[in-house]
Amino acid sequence: MIEAAKLKHWIDNFYGYGSWHAPIWFVGYEEGGGDLPEEVAEKLNYFYRNHPSADQATLCDIRTLYREVAFRVDGPRAEVFANLYEHRFDRKAVIHGYWKNLIAFVHGYRNKKLPDLLEYQKASFASPSSNEAWIQFYPLPSPNNHAWYYAWLDLPAFDFLKTRDRYQEHVYQQRIQSILRNIKVYKPQVVLMYGMDNINALKESVLSSFPDSKFKMVKAIPHQIPQHHRAEVDTTILLITTQIPGLRHGRTETGFDWQEFGKIVRENS
Repeated sequence: MIEAAKLKHWIDNFYGYGSWHAPIWFVGYEEGGGDLPEEVAEKLNYFYRNHPSADQATLCDIRTLYREVAFRVDGPRAEVFANLYEHRFDRKAVIHGYWKNLIAFVHGYRNKKLPDLLEYQKASFASPSSNEAWIQFYPLPSPNNHAWYYAWLDLPAFDFLKTRDRYQEHVYQQRIQSILRNIKVYKPQVVLMYGMDNINALKESVLSSFPDSKFKMVKAIPHQIPQHHRAEVDTTILLITTQIPGLRHGRTETGFDWQEFGKIVRENS
């Protein structure tokens, strides 16, 4: 079901959604899902078919790709949505728990009134012409950082997939160097890396590419902004945080105001 050539093509070249020309980049740890091999295969097949000559970090049209991935959830929703596009972008779409806060950050940073979050998600989020790119630091989707569903793959060239640690060690340098190289080329206004658990390694990589930069640790403000590390790399504001843009288990005391976060980033620029 998952073919070696397509898997390699995805790992080497798939970096997420939107456009490198977007002024704001969100770099998530990895995309959710991936607990079913059929879903992974459909994503790999799409990318291999539509970006066959890609030999560099490539961003996709999320709406086109999501049309190719079936919606596989049991229960009442199973009859509502045929694919991921319908689930997130069509007329009955459901708001994404993380995306709504990323959208709020964009509007806070741009000093714009917060729009209808669901309508913005459906029409604009991470589109090739939008204000934001949604980039995946690690290429393979996974439902959470405790699960690892790729150890079962019996592909000799992918022995590094037997454990999450080996996989991340295998792809880390290529991924971070590609992202940093594209920051130099495209010069986005802001790059926000969220949900990261390897802060020190990331900072070391950044300083190797941008030796004149300095990181400052900004303490959290409860219910407003998460603790994060900030640096100016050339003309780009780079932010790294362990926090994810969503409430943990629905508890408001664990969340932050991501619109306010964007405003504070802009005000301190």
